[in-house]
Amino acid sequence: MTKKMNKFQRLAAVHKKARIQGYVEPEAKDLSDQAISVRDITYTYTKKPFIEGLNLDIARGKVTSIVGPNGCGKSTLLKIIDGIIEPHEGRVIIDGKLSLEMGGKERARHLALLAQGARPPAMTVETLVNCGRYPYQNHMLVNRFGSDDKRHVEEAMALAGVEQFRNHDVRFLSGGERQRAFIAMTLAQDTDIIALDEPTTYLDVRACHEIIQLICDLNRSAGKTIVMVIHDLDLALRYSDHIVVMEKGKCICSDTVEGVLAAGAIEQAFQVEVCPFPSKDRSAYTLFPF
Repeated sequence: MTKKMNKFQRLAAVHKKARIQGYVEPEAKDLSDQAISVRDITYTYTKKPFIEGLNLDIARGKVTSIVGPNGCGKSTLLKIIDGIIEPHEGRVIIDGKLSLEMGGKERARHLALLAQGARPPAMTVETLVNCGRYPYQNHMLVNRFGSDDKRHVEEAMALAGVEQFRNHDVRFLSGGERQRAFIAMTLAQDTDIIALDEPTTYLDVRACHEIIQLICDLNRSAGKTIVMVIHDLDLALRYSDHIVVMEKGKCICSDTVEGVLAAGAIEQAFQVEVCPFPSKDRSAYTLFPF
């Protein structure tokens, strides 16, 4: 009988397989334009692969949206990138380094993930934002929250526009205010890469645009690389630099908005017709089922 491997043995096996298959750590210059590279990722929930042989690059300094029908593997992909779940095959490279070679705190200093539908905790906004400093804490020290941590927290609240709510209970904020507070927490983590899983879920139309505009402002003003899973195709097409279209666990197209539309990838994945309408400085998009 084959002995069942524990988590660390499985990680080592995946890492070893990547080496055997000829993977050589790329030079920094080879990945200078890529914040994240996903290579040959396969992940299985049951006997049938859920994600299979997926390859993807996330450009540094851009806003990239991942779209696709329900159940195609979008959120699972973000969890694999963040190290929450481990792939059965393949590798993830973050800032030029194999993710499997990083510890949890080291990875959290490169990439901050705002998970889907985070439940509001019973704490103030400032306390929530303080949680973003966890990757930098030394738990051997009693008074470990220093001046540098406080500076990052203040800057994060200012960027997200939640300073006036610092003493408010997160549970009693509006949906848009609460999402800004969670974004402030990810900003306090002080990473170059921010990943968001459905950041506009449950928000009204105005709040959706305000949150996406905030995310784009962070990209432009703070130079953050943004990768987000989003269901609202109009928002994705309207505000993104790059679109990744997934279908049945695979990436069927990864390109600029213009490239994705020209390839007909949205139509293929969703079975809808995409109709662009000029609107001020950008286009809006209406979608009709075939």
